Amino acid sequence: MRYAKTNPVFILILCAVFTFILSGCGGGGADGATSGGGRGFTTDFPVPQASGAVTFGGGSVQVDASNTSDGYIMVKYSGSASKIKVQITGTDGEIYTYTSFKGDWQTFPLTTGNGNYKVDVLENVGGDMYTLATSNNISVSIDNEFSPFLYPNQYVWFTSDMKAMDLGKELSEKSDDDLGFVENVYEYVIKNVSYDYDKADSIPLDYIPNIDETLTTGKGICFDYASLMASILRAQKVPTKLVVGYSGSAYHAWISVYTEETGWVDNIIEFDGVNWSLMDPTLASSNDSSAVKDYVGDGSNYQVKYNY
Repeated sequence: MRYAKTNPVFILILCAVFTFILSGCGGGGADGATSGGGRGFTTDFPVPQASGAVTFGGGSVQVDASNTSDGYIMVKYSGSASKIKVQITGTDGEIYTYTSFKGDWQTFPLTTGNGNYKVDVLENVGGDMYTLATSNNISVSIDNEFSPFLYPNQYVWFTSDMKAMDLGKELSEKSDDDLGFVENVYEYVIKNVSYDYDKADSIPLDYIPNIDETLTTGKGICFDYASLMASILRAQKVPTKLVVGYSGSAYHAWISVYTEETGWVDNIIEFDGVNWSLMDPTLASSNDSSAVKDYVGDGSNYQVKYNY
C-alpha cells in the first residue's frame, strides 16, 4: 500500500485519522483521558478460527471459509515462495489485494456485505510475477452486519496479550459509555503519538501495521494510527472500520466508528463535549483547530476506496 508524499503540513492532515487510532495503544497512564467508569471493560476479545468445516485450495495454500457468517476468511501458506497475494473481490466488484507470507493462519475480512465473493491466492514466482495457486467463489451471508468490523484481521490485528489491549481496558473502564470511550481514545492518541516522517519516506508497498510497535515507539504513519485505534475499539466491542482512500490527492487511512447513540460516525471525528463533528486528529494534534476545520469541512476532501 503506497501513500502519496506531500509537504509536511498536508501529511499531518492526511495522518490525522491515524493519530486518532494510535492514541488508544499507549501504556501506563492515559494522558488526556476523561474520568468516568460506568462502561467497564471486557477481556472477551474476538478470536478468528480456522475450524476446517469449509476449506479449499490444497498443497502449500489453504483457505478456510468456515466462518464467513462472521465476516472473514483465513489463509495459510506453507510453500517456498517469498510471499503470496490474496485477492478478494467483494460484492461491489472492488478487488481487495493483500500480501501474505509463509507461516500461521492470517485473517482477511469480508466487508462489502452479503452476496458472492471471489477469492484468489497467487504465489510469487520471482520479482513482481505471480501465478494463480487457487481460486474459488463463495456465497456469504453475514449473521451480524457489525462482525467484520469487530474481529481482528491482517490490517487490524490484535490479541489478548498485546500491550494495546491493556490500554484499551484502562480507557474503557474510565468511560461512562461508548461515546466517552471513543473520546478518551481520541484524546489519548492526539496527545501521545507523533507522526514518523522518516518511516513515511521509506514505507514498503506490502507494509502491515504492528500496533504494539506503534504503542512502544509513540510514532507511526497514518496506517499505524488507524490500525491501532481500530484494534483498541474493536477489542472493547465498538464496531470500527479502518478506511483507506484519498484525502485530497494523497492516499490516506482513517476510521469510522459505530455507536448506538450516533450510528456510523464517518470520516474524521472530534467530540466537543456535546456533539461530534468532522475532524482530522493528526492535524488536530499539531495545528490550529480552525485551520483543520477549514480543510476537513463537510468531509468532501476525503474519498473512501476500501473498508477493512
